[in-house]
Amino acid sequence: MAAPSPIIRVQAHDFDLQMEVDALTGGRTDIGAIVSFIGLCRSEQGKLSALELEHYPGMAETEMKRIADLAIERFSLMGATAIHRYGRIEPGQNIVLVIAAAPHRQAAFDGANFIMDFLKTSAPFWKKEHAADGTSGEWIAAKDIDDKAKDKWD
Repeated sequence: MAAPSPIIRVQAHDFDLQMEVDALTGGRTDIGAIVSFIGLCRSEQGKLSALELEHYPGMAETEMKRIADLAIERFSLMGATAIHRYGRIEPGQNIVLVIAAAPHRQAAFDGANFIMDFLKTSAPFWKKEHAADGTSGEWIAAKDIDDKAKDKWD
């Protein structure tokens, strides 16, 4: 049987977790586990009014698909979804959704974690902070902790 094709989207508008789970699992009785992760915009203790997210169109989707395809193969996933938002995102709003479907829970957990670790370090997205006082901050630099999280999969 051919590997499933992941659901990949980069969009400005919000997503709905239940709708995405239903799209991934609708009518299937062979899936035994679904693991989802939603990344949210934090307020940084009231210092942040929003994040501005930019991406490289076309390249972002290609890289997200490559990452999800790797996870599907490596963990024998039965499906995967990766949705990343762009534009102005305020504290409490969704930024990213990852869903992994597998026969058993461990593969689903590992698949979702793998996809997220690689999205943080490999997908071409950039974040700029906007402070609560109205000033525009800096573009956020990559973090060593994200590289270390990805490196554990080698």
